[in-house]
Amino acid sequence: MDLKDSPAEAAFRKEAVAFLEEHASFVRHLDMSHGEWEPMVATLTRWQHILFEHGWAAITWPAEYGGRGCGPVEQIIWNQECSRFGVPASINIVGIGMAGPAIIAHGTDVQRERFLPRILDGEEIWCQLFSEPDAGSDLAAVRTRAVRDGDSWVVSGQKVWSSGAHFAQRGILLTRTDPTLPKHGGITFFLLDMQSPGVTVRPLRQITGEAHFNEVFLDEVRIPDSDRVGDPAGGWPVAVTTIMHERMTLGGSLGVFQRDDLVDLARAATPLDPVVRDRIMRVYSRDRCLDFLNARVISKLGAGQVPTAEGSIAKLCAARVFTDAADVALTVLGPPALTDENPWQRLLLIAPGIHLGGGTDEVQRNAVAERVLGLPREADRSRTDPFADVYLS
Repeated sequence: MDLKDSPAEAAFRKEAVAFLEEHASFVRHLDMSHGEWEPMVATLTRWQHILFEHGWAAITWPAEYGGRGCGPVEQIIWNQECSRFGVPASINIVGIGMAGPAIIAHGTDVQRERFLPRILDGEEIWCQLFSEPDAGSDLAAVRTRAVRDGDSWVVSGQKVWSSGAHFAQRGILLTRTDPTLPKHGGITFFLLDMQSPGVTVRPLRQITGEAHFNEVFLDEVRIPDSDRVGDPAGGWPVAVTTIMHERMTLGGSLGVFQRDDLVDLARAATPLDPVVRDRIMRVYSRDRCLDFLNARVISKLGAGQVPTAEGSIAKLCAARVFTDAADVALTVLGPPALTDENPWQRLLLIAPGIHLGGGTDEVQRNAVAERVLGLPREADRSRTDPFADVYLS
């Protein structure tokens, strides 16, 4: 494991820092937790266009499609520097990190020409329409039904936890088109126009008071076959492509909080109870361990290797770190933490969702058990039996 940048990586990092210092001041530490969403979308769309103009919109996309043509290591370095600078994630992270790579890998030339430029410059914002009330961690169990009708498909069903669906122009959509096949077969991948008749978006109010997520209802929505990606009933490989690129886009982020902020809070509150001091040390140490795990992932990627269970381990550790950091920070703040609005209060409120989103803690532990400990996979007839027999009978 190499904890230092190579000369090429150091040069890339220096270039990224210089760009952020010159152009990103107006989005630095942008407060996205309150107020109307329209001004926030306008600001972040402007930032997306600046990224596009200067060649930073899509780090890993091939240059022929408007990307920078870099690898996963450079993507992680870019994420690290954006986090250090306080720059929020791209408003079009689904378009850049998921829809675009799927279209590049599995789409037609017409689809690439039609969609990719609009994704890069932020003209079309995308959302993800994968999860359903009964298909979250078990994503291949989607039930939203698509039926072929001439040159179009008629889609009905419900999606949930769709970030940004209330302002997105497009969505990547997984549907069930052949329930006679096992769950990983019979899935079709579409590029949905969110303004299509029959699409209803309803916000989900979170414990923080925000409405970042949405549920989306599809009532006999017509999608032209030209907006299908991949073969009919062959959408699962397309979905896997999007998920792999999503993890690479998000990977390497320093997380929801900065550990130095916790240390500064503790220093300002001295003297500390020894037990509280120990808890802060544990949070700091675990977050530092995440740095080492991230360096291990970078080293593997740089050597052309594919990480195995590191992502699951990092997800488990990060969720624990965020929860413990928020809890100990509020302990340091004392009673005012209950009434005075502060970042640590918000972190405590969003921490439970971090244990759930992107695969629950239980799912991640199963992955570690199978890939690290070599334990046998639990018997699952849904991988071999028709979907209808397992889920619809």
